Formats: sequence, structure tokens, C-alpha cells
Amino acid sequence: MSQNILIKPLVTEKLTQLMEGHHYAFQVADGANKLEVRKAVEERYPGVRIKEVRTMIVRGKRRTQMTRRGRVEGRKASYKKALVTLHADSEQIDFFEEV
Repeated sequence: MSQNILIKPLVTEKLTQLMEGHHYAFQVADGANKLEVRKAVEERYPGVRIKEVRTMIVRGKRRTQMTRRGRVEGRKASYKKALVTLHADSEQIDFFEEV
């Protein structure tokens, strides 16, 4: 089930700083709700206790690239993002151990 809900963890500079405060971000399926995200994270990472789940839809941005043949316009895809907050006494999630 967690394979269908959790697409990938999001790791950026800002989100890496939030990991110290027990906040983790995931790209999730478009139809997933907060309860499904909570179950999927707890199933995927045993020993983790979730305090709060926030979801948001990130709109795709327009992109322009200049090439030899002229200007190429495109669009990045939209996706749904979930920000998961863990309890202070919960185990940490280590995204880098699976690499």
C-alpha cells in the first residue's frame, strides 16, 4: 500500500533543515488523503509516531529554454506534497540509509 501512496521523499536544502525539527516531506499520490499518508508512512518506517500531516498541491511552473532552433516553452508537472511532523520521542527517518 505504501508504494502506491508514497512516491518519493523530498530532499531540498530547506527540507533538510526542517528534518532537525522532526518534519519530513514526501511526494504523494494525487488522490491520497491525510489518513492514507499517515498509514503509509507508519507502514514504511516502523517505529515512527506521527503527530500531524499537512498536504498541499504544488502547481507546475512554466519553463522556457533558449536553443539554437529558438525558444522552447514547456511546463513542469504538478504534484501533491505531504509534510509529516513526528512526535519528539519518535524515531527519526533516515532517507540516506537506503541509498
